[in-house]
Amino acid sequence: MKHASRLLWCGLMGFWAASLGAADIAGPWHAQFETPRGLQKYQFTFQTEGEKLTGKIVAEINGQKRETELREGIIQGDTVTFVEVVNFQGNELRIRYSGKIGANEIAFTREVGDRFRSEFKAARGEAPATSPDASPRRGGGGFGGPITLNPDDKPAFDDPPPGIDRRREGIPRGKVELIEYDSKTVGTRRRMNVYTPPGYSTANKYPVLYLLHGIGGDETEWLRFAHPDILLDNLIADGKAVPMIIVMPNGRAQKDDRPGSNPMATAPAFARFERDLLDDVIPTIESRYSVWTNREHRALAGLSMGGGQALNFGLGNLDTFAWVGAFSAAPNTKPPAQLIPDPEAAKQKLKLLYLSCGKKDGLIRISQGVHAYLKEKQIPHIWHVDSYGHDPTHWRNNLWFFAQRIFK
Repeated sequence: MKHASRLLWCGLMGFWAASLGAADIAGPWHAQFETPRGLQKYQFTFQTEGEKLTGKIVAEINGQKRETELREGIIQGDTVTFVEVVNFQGNELRIRYSGKIGANEIAFTREVGDRFRSEFKAARGEAPATSPDASPRRGGGGFGGPITLNPDDKPAFDDPPPGIDRRREGIPRGKVELIEYDSKTVGTRRRMNVYTPPGYSTANKYPVLYLLHGIGGDETEWLRFAHPDILLDNLIADGKAVPMIIVMPNGRAQKDDRPGSNPMATAPAFARFERDLLDDVIPTIESRYSVWTNREHRALAGLSMGGGQALNFGLGNLDTFAWVGAFSAAPNTKPPAQLIPDPEAAKQKLKLLYLSCGKKDGLIRISQGVHAYLKEKQIPHIWHVDSYGHDPTHWRNNLWFFAQRIFK
């Protein structure tokens, strides 16, 4: 009996030791996988102390690196979990990782908020050296998905000259003001930024561009990285754009309309914004400013989640908008056949439909699908694929292109 107990004890100790060995992940691990912004290369350096996991994360995307300390790391048996906290469009975004530990690899699930999920594998050791011309391994789909370029995924224009949103001396300047309005849709007072062009006067009437932000932004996002006011001042001074009003509302139609620590959780409020835009935002602008009130003088455009909104709301309300632009539209974009169920009506009513995306953007498949449908149905549109990713340079440049082509 004592011999049997000793064998059982030894067996349990052996199992415990083996389990402990399987969970020993201290040291470097590397991975690369697709995200909404394109291919990311990760180097994880783990340190362990019992079940506690610490360490650092070095991520590289589009030639730019960031380094963060991993948080809330725990190892339990063959499972590891931790959190990466990154700054996304001026907001703190929590990315949660959970992984199953193997001998020399960890199979990870990566969750960005409650909405976007992808899977990838990390290998033990430093990342192998690759030649500059080597093609990167593509990840296994998920939210970003592999980037596959088609023959017509090409630039429609050369890049803008430098300094398109740099303040110039000696030219007239417009004005940006933050205003509040009563939203019947949300049941509260909300805010939006409004740009009026140089020389704005109630003696004239102006067209209006409604410009929407991304999932991590708010009514200040465009002003933070693209300076639409300065960009338009410069274009108007050069005679390249029609003097227009630009409205930058908060596209998150809920009472607490801040992005918060988990912007992805607010995604349903972006769909609800359609009613706020049509029923509250536009009537407010048309009552407070000297603007034209017909569809030919209204444009709708946006970036990422706002790009999806622009397609959904613009193409879904062709009696309201004649000019529609989407810059790297996000997965909130409706399927193309739902966006344009009546191609002939779209051909007759649209003054301009503008689509853009960067060739390094893991979301390009969304815009590619819309472009393919438009091409099949012979609906005139601009399709511009530049060399950037899911980033402010792409959004700023394409606002510059779009603004020159509307209301003419």
